[in-house]
Amino acid sequence: MDESARTRRITYGDDPSQWVDLLTPDGASRGLVVVIHGGFWRAQYGADYGAPLAEDLVGRGWTAANVEYRRVGNGGGFPETLDDIHAAIGAVATGVDGPIVTLGHSAGGHLATWAGARGRFDRWAGGPALTHVISQAGVVDLRAAVDEHLGDGATLAFLGTADETTYEQADPLAQVPLDVPMWVVHAPDDDTVPFAQATTYVDAATAAGAEATLVEVTGGHFAVIDPDSDAWAACVKVLDAIA
Repeated sequence: MDESARTRRITYGDDPSQWVDLLTPDGASRGLVVVIHGGFWRAQYGADYGAPLAEDLVGRGWTAANVEYRRVGNGGGFPETLDDIHAAIGAVATGVDGPIVTLGHSAGGHLATWAGARGRFDRWAGGPALTHVISQAGVVDLRAAVDEHLGDGATLAFLGTADETTYEQADPLAQVPLDVPMWVVHAPDDDTVPFAQATTYVDAATAAGAEATLVEVTGGHFAVIDPDSDAWAACVKVLDAIA
């Protein structure tokens, strides 16, 4: 099947950033992977970061959804970015037969993990439930990210007024335990999102009774989104176990 025949762009709102590219494999699908790109939630970073992963996944038999969403600087931030992730999942995951997995890198790892708990809140209730979550070098402890000024203050720019209600609704660490299995794939030599983000989250999640697994890789912050890397191979291994 050629590229144009197996890729379909779905819009889930009126904003130019509210779209998903849905890639469908030849033959039976192993399930759906929702790919959520990073970039510290900032508008200058877009879904082109997720496209190579979606291409790789569809070649492995998965249906892959590469999500674009509003970011800080083009109408996003809390809660609009979260609204978009919820709406995008609803646009592609309704009626899916098989696993529904979110896979997100960096800020996308935050969003992928947040999506696993979104149904607890009235604002995001009623959408398709996930079955698994994979965070790739994700920002999963927002309080620490604010305190450590990660991304030159990107987390606070995303959150706006970081009060208790905001953290409750937006911070994955505040939402443990998830009701679905999740994996945190992270490199100790990551100099953009500290490895402590991963260990803090997994320790808290497992202590709370969640099924949360730390997958330690190498290659800094970006190897996990390089389809030719060993770090990406580790993500594929997780997906193979899910399928």
